[in-house]
Amino acid sequence: MAKKSRAGGGTPATVALEKAGVAFTVHAYEHDPAAGLSYGEEAARALGTAPERVFKTLVAEVDGALTVAVVPVSATLDLKALAAAAGGKRAAMADPAAAERTTGYVLGGISPLGQRRRLPTVVDASAPAFPTVFVSAGKRGLELELAPADLTTLTGATTAAIAKTQ
Repeated sequence: MAKKSRAGGGTPATVALEKAGVAFTVHAYEHDPAAGLSYGEEAARALGTAPERVFKTLVAEVDGALTVAVVPVSATLDLKALAAAAGGKRAAMADPAAAERTTGYVLGGISPLGQRRRLPTVVDASAPAFPTVFVSAGKRGLELELAPADLTTLTGATTAAIAKTQ
């Protein structure tokens, strides 16, 4: 997969991938503000991709420490499984303002890559089943396609079953 962009300008996520020399593709689509908070589902529809291959980046607190969870948009985050995978006892969704401040991204555009401060990350165990997956490139309407192994390596993630099907 060649490095190529269908959108002008870079984001911290694309800069991090370029710096690491990782193959990726940037996919742009027109974000519809009327789509509400289902950014990942909107991305899957706009890109014509199975929702199981498009992953959303969620920020949670595990025993008080911010932790990133990367799960398919077709599923929900299992907070108990995330806590266990991160070596904690309790997990809850993080305050949205804290998530934005810590990652440097806005909701709906939080990428697991190129965050302002690297957080512990857990990628759902379903990701390695695909040759490539899609994650946010760092802004609404922009997705990255890359190999799951590159995603886990560059984020320092562990892989665990943290998604519940809806």
